[in-house]
Amino acid sequence: MLGSTHGTLTTHSRPARVVACGEQRPHTVHGISEPQPGDGGQGTGTVDRDVSGRPLHAPVPDLDRFFRPESVAVVGASDSEGRPNTGITRQLIAWAERVGARLHPVNPGRAEVFGRPCHATVADLPEAVDLAVLLVGDPLPVIEQLGEAKVKFAVAFASGFAETGEQGAAAQDRLAEAVARSGLRLLGPNTNLNAFEKFRTDLDGPAIALITQSGHQGRPVFSLQELGIRLSHWAPTGNEADLETADFLSYFATRPEVGAIAAYVEGLKDGRSFLLAADRAARNKVPVVAVKVGRTEAGARTAASHTGKLTGADGVVDAAMRQFGVIRVDGLDELQDTAALLARARKPTAEGVAVYSISGGTGAHFADLATAAGLRLPTLGDARQAELHQWIPDYLSVANPVDNGGHPVGDWRGPKIIDALLADPSIGVLICPITGPFPPMSDKLARDLVDAAERTDKLVCVVWGSPVGTEDAYRDTLLGSSRVATFRTFANCVTAVRAYLEHHRFAAAYRSPFDDAPRVLSPSARKARALMRPGQQLSEHAAKQLLRAYGIRVPREQLVTSAAAAVRAASLVGYPVVMKASGPQLAHKTELGLVKVGLTSASQIRDAYRELTDIARYEDVPLDGVLVCQMIERGVEMVVGVTRDSLFGPTVTVGLGGVLVEVLRDVAVGVPPFGEDQARAMLGELRGHALLDGVRGAPPADVDALVEVVLRVQRMALELDGELAELDINPLVVLPRGEGAVALDALAVCP
Repeated sequence: MLGSTHGTLTTHSRPARVVACGEQRPHTVHGISEPQPGDGGQGTGTVDRDVSGRPLHAPVPDLDRFFRPESVAVVGASDSEGRPNTGITRQLIAWAERVGARLHPVNPGRAEVFGRPCHATVADLPEAVDLAVLLVGDPLPVIEQLGEAKVKFAVAFASGFAETGEQGAAAQDRLAEAVARSGLRLLGPNTNLNAFEKFRTDLDGPAIALITQSGHQGRPVFSLQELGIRLSHWAPTGNEADLETADFLSYFATRPEVGAIAAYVEGLKDGRSFLLAADRAARNKVPVVAVKVGRTEAGARTAASHTGKLTGADGVVDAAMRQFGVIRVDGLDELQDTAALLARARKPTAEGVAVYSISGGTGAHFADLATAAGLRLPTLGDARQAELHQWIPDYLSVANPVDNGGHPVGDWRGPKIIDALLADPSIGVLICPITGPFPPMSDKLARDLVDAAERTDKLVCVVWGSPVGTEDAYRDTLLGSSRVATFRTFANCVTAVRAYLEHHRFAAAYRSPFDDAPRVLSPSARKARALMRPGQQLSEHAAKQLLRAYGIRVPREQLVTSAAAAVRAASLVGYPVVMKASGPQLAHKTELGLVKVGLTSASQIRDAYRELTDIARYEDVPLDGVLVCQMIERGVEMVVGVTRDSLFGPTVTVGLGGVLVEVLRDVAVGVPPFGEDQARAMLGELRGHALLDGVRGAPPADVDALVEVVLRVQRMALELDGELAELDINPLVVLPRGEGAVALDALAVCP
């Protein structure tokens, strides 16, 4: 499908603030008082960094002269047969001729290379060059020369750097430092010639731009050109000592010819750079499809909090990609099929999918897979079904999926059925699975589908299930059309169509969270920093003071150090009460018997105080006192927390809480910055989300208050980044709608 267009999203007005517990404050960001620039507030910051010190904007690198240089130097060029550099030099000469670049060999041991004058050093070049390709084992000594010669870009193929271990990583660090001093931009080391491949120039329409950290893994996408799908660029980033995936992602997202970006990613160099690049693609409505390896990372994190144990590195990457609209797939076949569809398909006119087949079994099978993947197959209206039954026998189902029984595809009825389905306003995608060729009927069906696709703006997909793939209907008719998306498997078709609909839904609603990210510290931060104890875990009492500083509601409670004081506190808090030991080394008090619930008398208070302090002495756990707390008996128990990811920095986790939190493992992760919509989307990801809606007669929970807590915790995570390693609010009891949310327990760890 052709006609993909990209544009910057209009900035919408800020959504109304959700307020928890009836609290109202002026000049707020997610309910937290924020000093305005110039009002004397601490840490006024700048417009291009958030309160954690991370950038909110990233420049788009100008890579035009990398991909289309006017002049190129090949350092280490050779024409001696049998040498590796000779083949590379020959390929670079051919590439330079294709892109119209002047190529200058550099090699002190030769007067000429392939008939071209050869220069002893970079300094001897007759002109300033845009790109230097380094065919040398150690590129470090050449970098300074390139900088002095004002070379814009360099490519280092040499291996033996970070991929080899500590010594190689140290060598790569030295290379990166030299590049930074030189002012040039470097691709590699440990990269290859993929950027200088021969791209077909006879193809039109929106193109796929390709980024790979392993060159061979991009071959399936590059080969799409043989199926008539245009490729515009290939960036093999290698070890990313300088130029990284995010740089190319930002650049490709601004190129008018790029309809989609496909990426194979083994590791991200910098989390914030990646988010800013993905944000630029989302603003421009350019779809990004990525394979990111590392789903099964070995090793477990050591963490004190529940959320620390539940938040794995790959889960954070997954969440970050989802937040910024990056479509993550698993296989290279999914990468090529999904990227191809997204690059060329027009914006959907409706989200409904119609499945049309010659077999009831085929239709039912595909419908099962599509529905399980979340695609919507609307039942066609009575009038539409009556129209279809003009050409399809009455005993066959045409409700959706539509079964024509086979024979109508062989005559004049076939095109009428297809046109009727595409005319239905509830249908935006027509999918026709053909499990195997059955000429001549399958040939005519393929032709009818191609002809119909030419007459409509809707997406027409065909699954050609033949394992052979040499049939004329497939090779010539289907692949010869730029208006039909053709797949070889049911699964890849479902994956791509789901990604297509999700991308356009996401792009239509996207508003960059970087626009509203906090730039100045709130008064809450000053209060919170006074509570921090570097290298220590805070007691529950101190952790709750931290929550109070950020306006997060906690129960009425008092910290006491005697039984008599506990009795007085209970009368002030109000029976029944909960009593808990409070100390800086206590992580999970219930497991040690350090929580007493439902106490209703002074005698129970005194007994509980003695028992709690006795257990603490026996377990050799120091206490700062015993908490006498208001007892809250109803509500949905949730967990909200903060952990720090080595790549993205602070992350926020929300999920089902209580004593079974690590058993249920039902959590969603947010990577700051994010707004209210994303906080609500995180709740929607939970398997147990229905509990918040009210089940078995329970009233709906105060979701607005829960969202507000998530946003306040995010603000805390950003403002205390580097001072707060982990936070665990568990349980956070979400009361019935309109009554707020209360943090019954909290754990905080300072790095």
